[in-house]
Amino acid sequence: MSALRALLLLLLPLCPGPGPGPGSSEAKVTRSCTETRQVLGARGYSLSLLPPALISGEHLRICPQEYTCCSSEIEERLTWDTEATFRGLVEENGSFLVHTLASRHRTFDEVFREMLSSAEHSLALLFHRSYGRLYSQHTPLFSGLFSRLRDYYEKSGEGLDDALVDFWTQVLERMFPLLHPQYIFSPEYLFCLTRLASSADDSLKPFGDSPRRLRLQITRAMVAARAFIQGLETGRDVVSEALKVPMSEGCRRAVMRLTGCPFCRGVPLLPPCRGFCLNVAHGCLSSQGLDPDWGAYLDGLLFLAEKIQGPFSFELAAQAIGVKISEGLMYLQENSIGVSTQVFQECGVPPKAMARAHRALAPIEEVGRLWTPAAGAEEEQPTTAAGNSLPRMVWELRERLDRARGFWAGLPLAVCGDSRMALDITQEAAPCWTGTGRGRYLLPVVGESLTKQIDNPELDVKASKPDLRTRMRRLQLRSATMRMRAAAQGRDLDLEDWEEDASGSGEGQHYADDWMAGQRLWAPRPGLLVLLAAKEVSSSAKTRAGAGLGAHRLVSTPNPFSFSSSQPWPCLDLDNRGR
Repeated sequence: MSALRALLLLLLPLCPGPGPGPGSSEAKVTRSCTETRQVLGARGYSLSLLPPALISGEHLRICPQEYTCCSSEIEERLTWDTEATFRGLVEENGSFLVHTLASRHRTFDEVFREMLSSAEHSLALLFHRSYGRLYSQHTPLFSGLFSRLRDYYEKSGEGLDDALVDFWTQVLERMFPLLHPQYIFSPEYLFCLTRLASSADDSLKPFGDSPRRLRLQITRAMVAARAFIQGLETGRDVVSEALKVPMSEGCRRAVMRLTGCPFCRGVPLLPPCRGFCLNVAHGCLSSQGLDPDWGAYLDGLLFLAEKIQGPFSFELAAQAIGVKISEGLMYLQENSIGVSTQVFQECGVPPKAMARAHRALAPIEEVGRLWTPAAGAEEEQPTTAAGNSLPRMVWELRERLDRARGFWAGLPLAVCGDSRMALDITQEAAPCWTGTGRGRYLLPVVGESLTKQIDNPELDVKASKPDLRTRMRRLQLRSATMRMRAAAQGRDLDLEDWEEDASGSGEGQHYADDWMAGQRLWAPRPGLLVLLAAKEVSSSAKTRAGAGLGAHRLVSTPNPFSFSSSQPWPCLDLDNRGR
């Protein structure tokens, strides 16, 4: 018996004791803050604020209140640093999108301006060689037309129809007296002439069909180009603002628990679990995304880009200006007898210029070549280096934006793909930071939609609607999309809206607050965006009509821009002859 007892006493020191259980705090923490001090010291943190060993964590406000390597000051600074890192990753992942929209906006804008300037320069060369002194005397008339086209492209102060009608009216007022130098044309007579030419029945068409064809080609090309440039600009601004994530207090605390608390627990090199990161990223970013309006915006932008290089070609329209004007002048010359007879019948025969009998008349050869282009002049066409590259530019834009179609849905995945935010997807079986210690993340990972965030275990997200700023950005995208879809039909919504306001009928457009489906037309006027977004916040605003909106009275309007992806875009059957 004594021999057995002696043997047990010899073996007892070799047996392990019970030790701390798997749930005890000693099993979850390291016994040193050396790694934390090294890592944070290398980042510029003051070592005097970093405890040399674990201390009680009762002072912590975000991280687990267990043994810790962080003082209150260190926890606060880590909170700011982790927020800055998260914001930086969001902006970094979206920088390519902002750069694409900004660079394409700049490039296309330069191309369109170059084409318009080239068309003006070519017209000047063509007409100066064809008409000589007669063109030089009326140069301001033609340069004024291009100035008004540029004004429309840049700020849309007036409609293109007005600019073109005024141009042809001035041409008629200047050129008709040149055909009849033996008469005196008073201002009243010229007024009768232009009124007859602009009558609704088109009884007098002094320039033939050239004004109509020029208006058709110029209007749809200028409207499309302008809406396209504005669409790129809106997309650039909206994306740039959306990437500047306004982090809520709950999001800041969740990001701190994700990437900052490992430092406080003494495991700075332990990567956060991927599921943990996805829940935090979905919770912080779900209310900031621009879906589903983002996809509709891209569809409208790319469709309009195809129009600009195809049936609504800006280059062909610019080339047509000089050609159509020349054709109109030639028509007036060839049909001068019939036009003059009709004018004299309606407005009377003007008095003869008897007092000018002794004045030298214009040389016969110059009068004879008044409307006749010089040999080879018709073959001259404006050419631009940018015009040849327009199809390539459209192809590059489509290539880039197709990759960005799922950008907002994939943004949380992109953020969690950074090694600072989560464990690599290929190492999911390895231990990681769970929010409380080393282990595996067992909580469910919620989806990216806003409605699913109500079940997010990492932060409390309101699942009702996006915040006000996000709704404003979606309104801007939706407004730009509506403009581009209308431009694809040759319509300028800015001008239509202005005409409705100027008509005095009191009729406007109703823009309902159907956010997700987008089943209504949204206001093209930027000033209404704030009004619309503010009204959506108030659940008591059940009616949109009334005196509170002042001049902007709202009535129901069907949505002609609701397409399915399987249906072709509606297009007007526009006459494209005479290009």
